[in-house]
Amino acid sequence: MENASTPLAQVHQNIAKAAKISRRQLGEISLVAVSKKHPVAAIKTLLDEGHRVFGENRVQEAQEKWPGLREAYPDAELHLIGQLQSNKADDAVALFDCIHSLDRPSLLKALAKAMDKAARRVPCFVQVNIGDEEQKGGVAISDLPKFLDKVRDADVPLAGLMCIPPADIEPAPFFAFLGKLAQDNDLEGLSMGMSGDYETAIMLGATHIRVGTALFGERE
Repeated sequence: MENASTPLAQVHQNIAKAAKISRRQLGEISLVAVSKKHPVAAIKTLLDEGHRVFGENRVQEAQEKWPGLREAYPDAELHLIGQLQSNKADDAVALFDCIHSLDRPSLLKALAKAMDKAARRVPCFVQVNIGDEEQKGGVAISDLPKFLDKVRDADVPLAGLMCIPPADIEPAPFFAFLGKLAQDNDLEGLSMGMSGDYETAIMLGATHIRVGTALFGERE
């Protein structure tokens, strides 16, 4: 176990503890460091500590920050975790290694077209509106099987399912439900859990946790 001398080391300790409790292998869990609204210098700190998987919310912000970082750290992996506009599909396919927010037919069509044009297939998580919240993106639970069929037909690689549980409610039931939906639809990837609840998410099967504040501190 690492000495928790840095926020990254502390998060790694917590991941290891949650994995041990739930009898999971560390290799099954990917830590996505959410660097949105954090400066390049803060990202470099984590890169220099050896971390390589990062998440950004907006295409434009990633375009401003990441070309130089990619050059300096060619093995870095960049995930898009925020909502994606269909007109940004070409840019997203060019820049990101994984997209966590595929949530509607129009975006699926745009991404499939962009991937064909770029001759590059980018794995996508389908975002599920797990709490049936009007203000949140995500595929309705009742529409999920049909939408997954459309994704497969479009030859867009399916990484799994993603969710953001309702705020201020115990997240465990929502994580467990997402796990069941994935199992029912023959999917393994689960993008769920953030700074306040990633340990719970790991114990309920998360394969990708999206952690920002616990690594970078509060945003400016």
